[in-house]
Amino acid sequence: MLILKTLTRSPQHGYGIALSIKRVSDDVLTVEEGSLYPALQRLLVQGWLKAEWKQTETNRRARYYTLTAEGRKQLGIELTEFERMITAIGRVLRDAQEA
Repeated sequence: MLILKTLTRSPQHGYGIALSIKRVSDDVLTVEEGSLYPALQRLLVQGWLKAEWKQTETNRRARYYTLTAEGRKQLGIELTEFERMITAIGRVLRDAQEA
């Protein structure tokens, strides 16, 4: 979900995605390479991302990822499910405080 949301802003390479998540979360969330690249590959296989090789700002060759229409649809599903989960957790925590 975080990768999909990050790519709604603009196409990015893997390192840029990790930096963006870290920056936007005020350094609370860190995505390690060992998790990021397998996740990107799964998202590509599912058709939620597409990728192309480009030059970075520092003239390095990197794979840039873009959200597909199917990926945007999936992001909506993921966000709805996340909100549902947060609401349920909130109910459980409120109930626990009242007991």
